[in-house]
Amino acid sequence: MGDSRSRWAEALREISGRLAEMPADSGYPAYLAARLASFYERAGKVSCLGSPTRTGSVTVVGAVSPPGGDFSDPVTSATLGIVQVFWGLDKKLAQRKHFPSVNWLISYSKYDDALLPFYDGFDSSFVGVRATAKQVLQQEDDLNEIVQLVGKDALAETDKVVLETARLIKEDYLQQNSFTSYDKYCPFYKSVGMLKNIIDFHTRATDLIEKTSSHAGDGRVTFDMIKRRMGGVIYKLASQKFIEVSDGEESVRRSLQEVSDEVERAFRDLESANFESMR
Repeated sequence: MGDSRSRWAEALREISGRLAEMPADSGYPAYLAARLASFYERAGKVSCLGSPTRTGSVTVVGAVSPPGGDFSDPVTSATLGIVQVFWGLDKKLAQRKHFPSVNWLISYSKYDDALLPFYDGFDSSFVGVRATAKQVLQQEDDLNEIVQLVGKDALAETDKVVLETARLIKEDYLQQNSFTSYDKYCPFYKSVGMLKNIIDFHTRATDLIEKTSSHAGDGRVTFDMIKRRMGGVIYKLASQKFIEVSDGEESVRRSLQEVSDEVERAFRDLESANFESMR
């Protein structure tokens, strides 16, 4: 953990100035990027000293504090040009008590392709589920401006599904409480199971609304109808994080599968009831 690379860079600028070196952008020395790279390049696969012969890996996490949140700051831009993963902390999320306060829209990883074989071997549907979740969060950000202008009621029914799914992802999946036994850490199999159930709800709700959009009267399914009929299911989706990991992987997987089965059953019942009302 390197905290803080910004102060380290400021010290480098101070020393460079005292040595009367030619300044570059914002007074930082021209070799700023090279010095930063030499620090981050220490990360990777390593051969450990001593015996027996061992190999391991070193992960470097560096904290950068751009002045005023300006990402064009030389230290920030040079760092982003070197690192492969970026977690963008968001002050507004912290003010809303959303922890960890990582902005899901600006954060990224360049290791996606390298990890594809692992993801496919673990669960072949995970990559598609993750892509859908990211798309939902982006759509929700685009819709927020419209909601502020005209309100939720003016949105299309499928857009209302997007807002509800994004709420589940943000509040009940991404947000964690490190002071609880169920939420202080989350194994990958639980993360995958939780997200699959949330996205399954999103996909089924969207498909059912689109399928009945041309129907008239009671035959048309709206999001309010889904929310009213499936309040218990939505609550169970939000409560997945309370599943205790200490109960063991088999127990956790069984609990997540029960939620998945309930989502499927609820939509099947709703579709059947809707079909009967049209007869």
